Amino acid sequence: MIIETERLLLRKWTNEDAESLFEYAKNPNVGPMAGWPPHTSIEESREVITNVLQGAECYAICEKENNVAIGAVELKLNGHTDMTERDDECELGYWLGEPFWGKGYMPEAAKSLLKRGFEELGMKKIWCGYYDGNNKSKRVQEKLGFEYDHAERMPVPLLNEVRLGHATFITLEQWKQR
Repeated sequence: MIIETERLLLRKWTNEDAESLFEYAKNPNVGPMAGWPPHTSIEESREVITNVLQGAECYAICEKENNVAIGAVELKLNGHTDMTERDDECELGYWLGEPFWGKGYMPEAAKSLLKRGFEELGMKKIWCGYYDGNNKSKRVQEKLGFEYDHAERMPVPLLNEVRLGHATFITLEQWKQR
């Protein structure tokens, strides 16, 4: 499955993406803000592709002109998120390589996944979240129309720490009005 937007292709991750994943995921400004440590090798990136980035609705974000993976966007369905236990709700998760920040790529990619979630997967509500201080992620959610729900202190297991996490959501009705 390939989802096409104005400037991007969203497609499944493959082992051939390990080098580009490593290139962007080794940056300490990227993973830790999203709750995971910087990658330390191409082999680690390959393992992440195999074990983490294979969710049913997980996509590599690629610029159309070169089809190189520069980030990820995913709808985490029931059983793969701790934000909801309902089958008609899911969680939007994402990250983007630093050279591509500020270009509007993440709202563009996420908007297409929201459309898929509501129109094709039958979602009634989509959750999202960001850790305190991750203002870029907060801004993406605001641009997409997510509404603030709550904050709570939560463990970040991959970094062995506790952070303040903020939860947001958008309902099918709110999305239709946008």
